Amino acid sequence: MRHEVRFSGFGGQGIILSAVILGRAAAIYDQKYAVQTQVYGPEARGGASMSAVIIDDEPILYPKVRNPDIFVIMSQQGFEKYGRNTRKDAMMLLDSDLVYDRPSCRWIGIPATGTAKKELGREIVANIIMLGALTGATTVVSEEALEKAILDSVPKGTEDLNIRAMKRGHELGKEDRKQ
Repeated sequence: MRHEVRFSGFGGQGIILSAVILGRAAAIYDQKYAVQTQVYGPEARGGASMSAVIIDDEPILYPKVRNPDIFVIMSQQGFEKYGRNTRKDAMMLLDSDLVYDRPSCRWIGIPATGTAKKELGREIVANIIMLGALTGATTVVSEEALEKAILDSVPKGTEDLNIRAMKRGHELGKEDRKQ
């Protein structure tokens, strides 16, 4: 099954790393095809940042996301620039601590930034919480594949923190799905 996933937030939130990890989880550990793209520029200085991943069971012939069905939005500015005009059948995970508008598609609010600060003591893992929530709310990649890709991608010495963040996000994604 094909998924086009768009990540957005502000520079410094790990938006590009999130897409790299998701693509790695799909391609290396779930044996799917994956292509990842990103936007560079003033985003690195705090502006709206965007990264995207296409995941498919079949070879991907065109690498650009044209019609995302899943959004992971971590800032209001990111929502305004990359998440406002969504297709009606898309699904959006929002960092409910930083995104105030709501889309016209199905959405799930994940308090990623607050959870990262209060429960894990490090705001920097909010993106990993959002990735965990993505596996809790969807079947885009398996939880096991995501965990392995995170361990491949994060700095040495931070593995435990990042896996705790992923697992907490997974719980949050599942909780919202049940409501």
